[in-house]
Amino acid sequence: MQNTRFIRAKSLLLALSALVGLVSLTGCNHAITNLTPSVLAENPSQIYTISTRVKPDAPEVVPGSLLVRIIIDGQSFDMKKSALGRDIYEFEYQLPAGRAEIAYYFLINYKYVHQGVVNAREEFSDVVRSNIVGRYVLSLETNRGPVGARISVLGRGFTAQDTVTFDGTSARTVYDSPTSISFFVPAVESGRNYKVEIAGANGTSAVGTFRVDSTALTVSPTSLALTRGQVQELTFTLTTPAPTGGLLLDVTTDAPDSVIMPEVVVPAGSTSATVSITGGKPGSGSLFLKGFGEGEIAVPVTVK
Repeated sequence: MQNTRFIRAKSLLLALSALVGLVSLTGCNHAITNLTPSVLAENPSQIYTISTRVKPDAPEVVPGSLLVRIIIDGQSFDMKKSALGRDIYEFEYQLPAGRAEIAYYFLINYKYVHQGVVNAREEFSDVVRSNIVGRYVLSLETNRGPVGARISVLGRGFTAQDTVTFDGTSARTVYDSPTSISFFVPAVESGRNYKVEIAGANGTSAVGTFRVDSTALTVSPTSLALTRGQVQELTFTLTTPAPTGGLLLDVTTDAPDSVIMPEVVVPAGSTSATVSITGGKPGSGSLFLKGFGEGEIAVPVTVK
């Protein structure tokens, strides 16, 4: 009876050992790190570099035994060591025509020594995906400027539907060409940095970081009293000349039926702009301007 129990216990231990050994021989391992961006800019050759960092999860790997492969499109390809750094491997992938997504995973095989015995191990990564986008940003004309400044972005694949955002706040965007768009710095709080992105049909692309500088501005006269149809001039004056491209002043009002006015742009190199304000329907409200100094500039308007 005791011998039977001993045999059963021994069999159970052997089964558990085999299971542990099986788990150690194959499995998904975090020692494989994908270094390929999830979004890749489209290029004319349609060849994309897929890279990974491999650090086998074993204390003593047999030299020369490591084989790194990529499984893509149902095929296995050997990866080569990269000149970018130690433990980094690369594969040059030719994207088939008409494809805009790459799905793949990494597979490694190697031998290691444990308690004087040479063992074989296989590990693999999760399936990862990279999307090919036709739009990408090459450069931002400048990384700082005041509210209202017109800034150019150079790149490729821009469309008329693209919109520039500052931490999610939409900026007035001008489509210049497939390789260039411009935006006017929106009326956001000055003196801080903002994350700038382009959103549109091709997804969202990072542009960079933009710092909004503070600029002082005065308005004269400081209030308006008009009759219906009467015209009065309003002058906006900066303390420094407007930058290249001019400075757009995003003037808003809470009395749109009472105030008729054109867009206000201070020309490049100038310090002021004067526009004509026409009285509309009788009413009262204000003209508002944000982003210049602390708080908000308000010009009271009354139309009788």
